[in-house]
Amino acid sequence: MNIDNLARIDLNLLVILKVLLEEQSVTRAASRLHISQSALSKSLNRLRETLDDPLFQRTAHGLKPTAHALILGQKLPNILQDLYQLTQPPTFNPASSNRQFSFAMVESAYETLIPYFIGPMLTTAPNVKLDSYVWTEKSMQDLQQGQIDFGISGRDLHPLSDFQVDRLPEGIAYQTLFTDQQVCLVREDHPLMAALTSEQWNLPLYLDMAHVQVRCEGSDWWALDYFLADLGHRRRISTTVPDFYGAASVCAHSNLIFTLPSSFARHACQLYPLKQLPLPFEFMPMAYVLLWHQRNDEDQGHKWIRETICQSVAKLFNPTEML
Repeated sequence: MNIDNLARIDLNLLVILKVLLEEQSVTRAASRLHISQSALSKSLNRLRETLDDPLFQRTAHGLKPTAHALILGQKLPNILQDLYQLTQPPTFNPASSNRQFSFAMVESAYETLIPYFIGPMLTTAPNVKLDSYVWTEKSMQDLQQGQIDFGISGRDLHPLSDFQVDRLPEGIAYQTLFTDQQVCLVREDHPLMAALTSEQWNLPLYLDMAHVQVRCEGSDWWALDYFLADLGHRRRISTTVPDFYGAASVCAHSNLIFTLPSSFARHACQLYPLKQLPLPFEFMPMAYVLLWHQRNDEDQGHKWIRETICQSVAKLFNPTEML
């Protein structure tokens, strides 16, 4: 590494390059960076000179990255995240900190978890800013690249599921927050309820019913579906929706059955006229996990956030252990 050559590079140009790669438009990139288009164009010219590559070609649809720019784009997130880590203080004082942290979490966590840790967190750290986003199929990549700080997601314990805890990408650390069981919801006046007894509620009847399913991280199959497939069965999924609230509403206004984690089922029953039923067969639990990148293991602010979340959730789901 030639330190003299490195000293001539303006590190701000790396931020500009990353935003240009994301926006592929001088106008949008300048707006996002709060600088003029002429200033951004000058920075782009400096980048081209420094990196000895045109980086972008102008087209009718915006800027098209060169092959070299695309290669740089794969490396930039980790480089910028490491630079960001260098700027963080070695200590963290919640009472005076004004740091910003970002979360991506599954929809069910918004009702079952976030209300219980946001309060204690902001009481102790009133100037900290917390941004939250819905967990999607891109969130794990965002976590790896430092676009978000934390993830809260549901992980399956079935060996064939795509969402297993032990199949996390390299560099991603986790802490199990709590485990949950799957239950079923049907509307209160569902025809099934009039004649149903515990003996009648069984796997054949469950499979014979029409189901509403939530699509998770782009997949229509949950661990439950892999489990049933192992037994030679398949649910009759009539409707697939993108979120839990939508599925609960569909369930409340139809004869469809909805299988979901019990923690969200309790909340759904407070919003809609629904009846909760146990799964009519034995099935493994799922785990809600807190995710972060290992590069932040020793970051004092990150450690405080992780500890606060874990302690708040432990009080909620394991109150006797806190005595």
